[in-house]
Amino acid sequence: MEKIMDNKPKKQTDKQPSAEPPYKLLSLRTGKPKDWAAGIPGVTNAIKSLINDKALIRGGKALFKMNQFDGFDCPSCGWPDPDDERSPIAEYCENGAKAIAEEATSKRITANFFKENSVYELSQLTDYEIGHLGRLSEPMYLPKGGTHYEPISWDNAFAKIAEHLNKLESPDNAAFYTSGRTSNEASFVYQLFVREFGTNNFPDCSNMCHETSGFTLASVTGIGKGTATLKDFYDTDIIMIIGQNPGTNSPRMLSALEKGKKNGAKIIAVNPLPEAGLMKFRDPQKISGVLGKGIQLADLHLPVRINGDLALLKAIEQLLLHFEKETPGKVFDQEFINNKTVGYEDLIKQIESYDLDELAKASGILKEDIQKAAEMLAYKNRIIICWGMGLTQQPNGVDIIKEVLNLLFLKGSIGKPGAGSCPVRGHSNVQGNRTMLINNHPSQEQLDKLEEVFGFNPPRENGYDVVDTIKAMNNGKVKVHFSMGGNFLSATPDTTYTANGLRQLDLSVSVSTKLNRTHLIHGKEALILPTISKSEIDMVNGEHQYTSAENAMGIVEWSKGVLKPISDKLINETHIVCRMAKATLGSKSVVDWDRYMNSYDTVRDDIEKCIPGFENYNIRVKQKGGFYLPNGAREKNFKTKEFGDRVPFSLTSLPENKLTEDEYLMATVRTHDQFNTTIYGLNDRYRGVYNERRVVFMNKNDIEKAGFKSGDKVDLYNYDDNTERIAPLFIIVEYPIPEKNTVTYFPETNVLVSIHNTVKGSNMPASKHIKIKIKKHNPDIYDKIDGTLYKRSNS
Repeated sequence: MEKIMDNKPKKQTDKQPSAEPPYKLLSLRTGKPKDWAAGIPGVTNAIKSLINDKALIRGGKALFKMNQFDGFDCPSCGWPDPDDERSPIAEYCENGAKAIAEEATSKRITANFFKENSVYELSQLTDYEIGHLGRLSEPMYLPKGGTHYEPISWDNAFAKIAEHLNKLESPDNAAFYTSGRTSNEASFVYQLFVREFGTNNFPDCSNMCHETSGFTLASVTGIGKGTATLKDFYDTDIIMIIGQNPGTNSPRMLSALEKGKKNGAKIIAVNPLPEAGLMKFRDPQKISGVLGKGIQLADLHLPVRINGDLALLKAIEQLLLHFEKETPGKVFDQEFINNKTVGYEDLIKQIESYDLDELAKASGILKEDIQKAAEMLAYKNRIIICWGMGLTQQPNGVDIIKEVLNLLFLKGSIGKPGAGSCPVRGHSNVQGNRTMLINNHPSQEQLDKLEEVFGFNPPRENGYDVVDTIKAMNNGKVKVHFSMGGNFLSATPDTTYTANGLRQLDLSVSVSTKLNRTHLIHGKEALILPTISKSEIDMVNGEHQYTSAENAMGIVEWSKGVLKPISDKLINETHIVCRMAKATLGSKSVVDWDRYMNSYDTVRDDIEKCIPGFENYNIRVKQKGGFYLPNGAREKNFKTKEFGDRVPFSLTSLPENKLTEDEYLMATVRTHDQFNTTIYGLNDRYRGVYNERRVVFMNKNDIEKAGFKSGDKVDLYNYDDNTERIAPLFIIVEYPIPEKNTVTYFPETNVLVSIHNTVKGSNMPASKHIKIKIKKHNPDIYDKIDGTLYKRSNS
């Protein structure tokens, strides 16, 4: 690959690598937002991605095997595959195809590429440009004071990791991050090594997306997972989707919504934006989707204000209570309430205490529209409520989800066909990681089982999550940071502060398939360890290995790659962990790491010994469609710590959400050309935005009141904890969004999310609730933005 930058500095210390994408605008074009999703444009854009990434042949071959019973699991979202039948042509969505295009690309990054391009030069590229350089092809090392990554052998790489880990004063001076793409097998051996090493410091991607869901569900229902299955969507009365955008974040969900809709279901969409994927779906695999107008999805759209969800839910409950008093026993499921819950009377008193007009005002929804929602729900009990990060990333997200559960409990809509809770999780195995014990606060029972099976005493103290890890890096308490996949810097909050912490590390290590910004903002020494992808063949001792993952609804299914690896210098994640463990622990280890390296069957054998629900793992995982893990809440077999076999109604408090005249609430979202921090392209066609990412969506009235106009260039400021954070050079785009609310794309505005702005209870970054001020763009602002901003402001 050719040299891509000129004028490289002689020394790395001449200039700091950029922690954020360059502050530059492209050529913004805007159009009318779409009121439907998928269709022929979804197909054509998928094909374009294969062509642009030079993956037409490799990627095309992979797509025919993706999400098939004898193929591999999609590396994108965790939405489940159909249990019984799957399309032999295209059991994937547009964004799944884009993920494969990047994974199956024929473009490679070699040692010569790093020789020709310094870390500083690479940091001057946008995230989109970095992501399209190609696949990493061999392990690379950045020495202390170095300006360029240089090749390193695998043995020397593991020796370097072992050297740093073994010289730490305490195992707790290291943190081990996990991405949701990591398989069950790799996750299990990873947590086993880290715990034998001696720490529970397990920051993971769940800490930034659905930790709030898991925390709340576990405390209320006894299991940190939802209860709805895919079949429930096909035969239900009401599907309520809150703070989740299926058209972009989990497009295959649209097929389930379509099937439910055709079988008589009504859909209520609760979201500040009128997202295309909530409005109408054109299935590109059907004539009606290609030539027709598709199917209308949402019967009712409630454009709730940011953080107005709790008020909306309480208003609906109050109206339902009114209906219940008019027709006793017809609206609330009194049998479920009497036999399976506690705290009903207290909840009713709280519901009655609210003023409906005030609740409507707080939610931003007209009272007559709330009335419509309540009427749709009143005499139905097969109700599914789905939610995404629009709820989990609110500072009171735990309370909002508790109120979701209150509504389900009142209706008895849990533990029955066509009903239940459904947190729509993101990455393909983020739920499986947690099941495999990637958890910074494991239960004592889980640790006892590890001790029983393996014979060492795992650490008993809770470890660091993502927010704790970032703080510990800045405070000098974490010296080594190991990332099993992901793009830690771009995914996390408070970009400048996080970058400052990463730069203080003695060693940063990233297991990756592609280059990303975390490789460029590094410790004093840094390693990049390239691994094979899900779509590639994993051969061990001449045998084609398979891995497994757990989807968002608790089904464990196998995955077997079909493509030749892009380089013969890649090794799989399980081998990376085992070789790291052998180098670090040596003869002190009680685990037979060679056994795991020789066959993944042995890993699954030990998972079966340690984790309930995996009996006959190696046999059941090969069954068509895999197998469900136990879910007591799905069967109304609740096991809560405080109330045993009953679930509690929760009393929650409304937030104040006070803003000054020049303040707005901002939420960060993805574009349609994006999955998590991976930027596939520069368009967001569903919202009518093309060739630009540095935009801020604003209400027309807000734009006029502030003296702006659509198209103006502005800078965004946040002043939480008396620190000025700046995201410069954005373009205003007029959009149908509630007044005093704004939306921007991440990771560009993660810099505005304070490390202290977290969800109470789950300690997640509250990236959907950032107070900002918007000012006319000042070209001189760049002089205020540097790597010492946060430190200087807090000094």
